[in-house]
Amino acid sequence: MGMAAALDHNQYTPGEIAKYEAVYGRNFVSPGGLASAQECTALLGLAAGMRVLDIGCGLGGSAFYMAERYGAQVQGIDLSANMLHIAQERCRAAGLAERVHFVHGDILDYTAVQPFDRVYSRDVFLHIQDKPRLLQGIWQLLTPGGRLLFTDYCCGEEAKSAGFAAYIRQRGYDLRTVAAYRDLLAEAGFTEITAQDRSSQFLHILEQELANLAAERFTPAALAEIRQSWQAKIARTRSGEQRWGLFIAHRPQ
Repeated sequence: MGMAAALDHNQYTPGEIAKYEAVYGRNFVSPGGLASAQECTALLGLAAGMRVLDIGCGLGGSAFYMAERYGAQVQGIDLSANMLHIAQERCRAAGLAERVHFVHGDILDYTAVQPFDRVYSRDVFLHIQDKPRLLQGIWQLLTPGGRLLFTDYCCGEEAKSAGFAAYIRQRGYDLRTVAAYRDLLAEAGFTEITAQDRSSQFLHILEQELANLAAERFTPAALAEIRQSWQAKIARTRSGEQRWGLFIAHRPQ
């Protein structure tokens, strides 16, 4: 089973998508939901008409926001057909079909007719093993002077505990340290690199999400599962094993 099919049959089944959305908010499947998307997109320097590539766009929440708030032309790409089906329906319903488009595919194989002014991604690169190829491909997709912004799950510098290593294996993740991402960005040709450890912010987001869980939106079993998952992430983040990074980098003029 390929990665796309695996995601749709495991982590992103319709039922699992509904759970994520109940935690993160309508149209979102990444930490912090709309509030985090607003904070991150404000760092992109967007202007009307700019072309933006949203990698791992999910249900389209960030794409819709960038189109509505900034007048950007957004191309979303995702491996999950299940999420894109929902995103496309909601895009049409929101009247954004002329400004937001979606493609089902793998970013490692993606080519564009025109380059993008900005590339944006939220907590997606952890799914991709070949990060040098990923970042070099993004560099090629950007216009000279273009900007990349992404957040991602990261790991600490210390050896991983057995529990954390098992979690990474079970999810099929590839986690890097914040410093390693900085080096990978530089090796890919990016300059003006910002690599920030935002783990304290991530911890605050997780704690808020756990506190705000609406029990009536879940079956008892699903609620218990989500609480256990969030409590485990909180514990890993408090210990310093699991981290969260924010990265901004530029393709030179």
